[in-house]
Amino acid sequence: MTYTNPDALVTTEWLAAHLNDPTVKILDASYFVPGGIAPAKTQYENGHIPGAIFFDINDVADTTKPKDHAFPTAGVFAAKVGALGISNDHHVIVYDHLGGACAAARVWFMFRAFGHEKVAVLDGGRTKWSAEERAYSKDTPALTPRQFRAHQPTGFLHQQEDILANTRAQAFQVLDARAKGRFEGTEPEPRPGLRAGHIPGSRNLPFLTLLDSETKTWKESEDIRKAFASAGIDLDKPITTSCGSGVSACALALGAYLVGHAKTAIYDGSWVEWGANTSLPIEKASDTNS
Repeated sequence: MTYTNPDALVTTEWLAAHLNDPTVKILDASYFVPGGIAPAKTQYENGHIPGAIFFDINDVADTTKPKDHAFPTAGVFAAKVGALGISNDHHVIVYDHLGGACAAARVWFMFRAFGHEKVAVLDGGRTKWSAEERAYSKDTPALTPRQFRAHQPTGFLHQQEDILANTRAQAFQVLDARAKGRFEGTEPEPRPGLRAGHIPGSRNLPFLTLLDSETKTWKESEDIRKAFASAGIDLDKPITTSCGSGVSACALALGAYLVGHAKTAIYDGSWVEWGANTSLPIEKASDTNS
């Protein structure tokens, strides 16, 4: 790997060699769009990487908010993660069925936001693990609760009011991870009740652009840099990422981290919040092309 920050990824070979390492905790953070948690749990029960614990992003969340998987408070995150048997001494490895982009990158982002740097995503996820015919297990690990200390996130999150103010101030770049058609407002949203379009002034980089389409491994550093540049993003300036509900936004944050942008923020409310609020401005491709 030629990344500036290669610590964000581990290979399948590395993980296979560390399956029995007591200092390593493996998390299956799969999440499906559409479908959510239910099909991901079924997939886990039918077979997961040996020793992996299922990480439910809808449970490790602020459930007082109307949005699914709303970013938790430090207290909630510490309690939920500790209940999974994870301490601050563990090296956490997260995977999903999409190379880390849905929603292993979200879990990676949360651990880092709460001050835990010993966390990485399995490059290629289940796709590469399966292609190499590595073992799966149906055994659910016994969980021994541990103490986990979480620091209050600083600079990792933006709220709706921050994004609205930024449409005028342009203090940071906003990058949308959704597919081009959804961003441009030419394709409907998969969630009912949402307007079509994007946050005014935002740019678009569909998150799957950063992954190899067959292996679901992350592209090389130069290709990732070119993808950000093609989207009109300057990696030397502040970036806040957005998406449908705050999951694939974290994939863009992971991509930026790999090539040296160490502290990308996310707009956790993303389009489920912005697109539902008719008082907020939106843009469509037809607005800029008219």
